Amino acid sequence: MSTSTSDTSGLPGPSGPSLPLTGERTIPGLDIENYWFRRHEVVYRRLAQRCTDRDVLEAGFGEGYGADLLADVASHVVGVDYDESAVAHVRARYPRVEVIQGNLAELPLPDASVDVVVNFQVIEHLWDQPQFVAECRRVLRPGGLLMMSTPNRITFTPDSDTPINPFHTRELNAAELTELLSDGGFTIESVSGVFHGARLQGLDARYGGSIIEAQIARALADAPWPADLLADIAGITTDDFDISDADSADIDSSLDLVAIAVRP
Repeated sequence: MSTSTSDTSGLPGPSGPSLPLTGERTIPGLDIENYWFRRHEVVYRRLAQRCTDRDVLEAGFGEGYGADLLADVASHVVGVDYDESAVAHVRARYPRVEVIQGNLAELPLPDASVDVVVNFQVIEHLWDQPQFVAECRRVLRPGGLLMMSTPNRITFTPDSDTPINPFHTRELNAAELTELLSDGGFTIESVSGVFHGARLQGLDARYGGSIIEAQIARALADAPWPADLLADIAGITTDDFDISDADSADIDSSLDLVAIAVRP
């Protein structure tokens, strides 16, 4: 989730301007947003193969780039989002995605109608998380997958029960995410974490220990970004992030959590 506080417009899309950059969603094509965009995009790219030849629902699609990416491999992608401007944007810019405006607490899909539900960087925005998980179970076919990512509460908002991001309602750690999905009737296949790879660890060291904090400081200062920082941020790719499971990394120290759960 972006920490930018600016409200500048994104780059023009093929069918008109992009959505405004408010900090609620990440947007492709902006140098100052590229870290957050790549940090979110990596999960889509690493898990896209799980959607191959399947009917996919993206519940909460934001700018829509992820739903369009999944459309490269899926049989069909439908996206549901409550935000009217996001619905109009995705409908115009990403014609391969079937777009429905609706409430994630009452998904406008029939029972057992999709094979995969994708919910990346959304659950932390929802007031009634168990109700949403129940809706995911309802619309999934038996054996279907719920794939979810969310900021790790332990590292995203350390030492506080109140999310630092004003658009978040409840953030989760790995144990809480596991409990939420298990209590919702899912079998947990895996819980992994997103981490900085070697090059991003180098940028952390270059900027006093945290490339994230360096970006937040510039956003809060509402001043032009130093050219070297902007160039470093613009050069980040999905390859600069690692996704590791609990057998190879400390999930509680991860940036984001990635869960795959199965509907029995």
